[in-house]
Amino acid sequence: MADTQTVETEPDKKQRSVRVVLLALMITMMLAMLDNMIVGTAMPTIVGELGGLEHLSWVVTAYTLATAAATPLWGKLGDMYGRKGVFMSSIVLFLIGSALSGMAQDMGQLIGFRAVQGLGAGGLMVGVMAIIGDLIPPRERGKYQGMMAGVMALAMIGGPLVGGTITDNWGWRWSFYINLPLGVVSLGLISAVLHLPKKRAQARIDYLGAALLTVGITSIVLVTTWGGTEYAWTSARIMELIGIGVAALVGFVFWQTKATEPVVPLHIFRSRNFTLMSIIGFITGFVMFGATLFLPLYQQSVQGASATNSGLLLLPMLGAMLVTSMVAGRITTNSGRYYVFPVLGSALMIVGLYLLSTMDTGTSRLTSGVFMAVVGLGMGCLMQITMLVAQNSVEMKDMGVASSSTTLFRTLGSSFGVAIMGALFNHRVQDVMAERGGALGSKVTEQSAQLDAKSLEKLPDAVREAYQVAVSAGTHSAFLLGAIVAMVALVAAVFVKEVPLKGAGPQKSAEDAAPAPLVEV
Repeated sequence: MADTQTVETEPDKKQRSVRVVLLALMITMMLAMLDNMIVGTAMPTIVGELGGLEHLSWVVTAYTLATAAATPLWGKLGDMYGRKGVFMSSIVLFLIGSALSGMAQDMGQLIGFRAVQGLGAGGLMVGVMAIIGDLIPPRERGKYQGMMAGVMALAMIGGPLVGGTITDNWGWRWSFYINLPLGVVSLGLISAVLHLPKKRAQARIDYLGAALLTVGITSIVLVTTWGGTEYAWTSARIMELIGIGVAALVGFVFWQTKATEPVVPLHIFRSRNFTLMSIIGFITGFVMFGATLFLPLYQQSVQGASATNSGLLLLPMLGAMLVTSMVAGRITTNSGRYYVFPVLGSALMIVGLYLLSTMDTGTSRLTSGVFMAVVGLGMGCLMQITMLVAQNSVEMKDMGVASSSTTLFRTLGSSFGVAIMGALFNHRVQDVMAERGGALGSKVTEQSAQLDAKSLEKLPDAVREAYQVAVSAGTHSAFLLGAIVAMVALVAAVFVKEVPLKGAGPQKSAEDAAPAPLVEV
């Protein structure tokens, strides 16, 4: 009788363990996504205290570079040495970087400590996705898409609000210290409940491959960050970086065919679905981060919205993304079918971006909100499905590199999106200002095509109206480019092959009703 009771309660115990682990993973995911948004709000205050305005961009760039470069390495280390220990190490490194950043005494220290924080951050999102990939079969993973999309939406909406509140009431240093209690809770839960098999790889780490990939990624991110802002696109410095980046990546690809334990095993790209999901992930990152940059700018400059609630301005897009992601996840879990979502998502993204490109100075907030919702519906179909299908396309031993590669492509897509759409936007704004605002208009935007609310209030009415027309023209060009680029995602989605998801779906028989032992307790 006692044995029967143990058998009956064991599945419930395992399910509770899974839920606790997922809670810890979502907290960690929140840490990864919130950080830049909170810090971005605090930057004016940080510069006011530490000085070093000329190095301001490096506070973000150092973090982004370190995150992008470290992402593939964390994924590979997890595959080689076990997911749990590597993931916890990345959290600890992130928390050390956060604590040091909060204690920084000058801008140089802050930039260096942000790089340390970024190295840890590279393992946070990858670790979350890879552990979910280890614990939950792909067929069941759709249930949790809404949870992940919800965390993402909450971070984007709440980040600026939380950052502003913390900075105003506690000081900018708490923008970094706030990570510590959350990280400690996450570490405690993971340490206590998550039990994954330990591994010990015999092969040595591919240091040469890691170095070549780091140099290549760093060069690409610097080109997209500096091009058209710090340096002209045709300048010698940008050309040098492009040359170094191309040479390093070509060398990396060649070396991966020779290495005993390659950082990114090239055989994973033999899977058509994995390659297509990498392309779609790149395009999604390109579009999403471009949209989140220019939509608040348009609404503040043209529609007169408050900058304080900038995260709330994206609510129609993020809300639609959350709802669609939950629906797509449920349908995928119940039916095991997913082909329709990449195709539908890409098509909706194209339509939504085209609609956003039609906005002008007379577009109402309701209309722009509807257009944003269409883009959000498209992104909701794509955000988690790309990771799900990519993980389903590789063997379990490559789960880490599959997760990190997909994350890396999305990160690189966002870098390119912000850079290319930003360059097009700035060029268009400056042209229209020169045409409509005359000499004063050119002078107003000669340093930057993006003006804050205080700068706008000081402008003469004629110049302000010219600037609003210019911003409308700039967003038109940026979103039209986004719609064209999104067509690549649609073409890729059409060629996706619907491979059955691994793991059983919902079973009707009582014998099979017990869940798989996902977590060792």
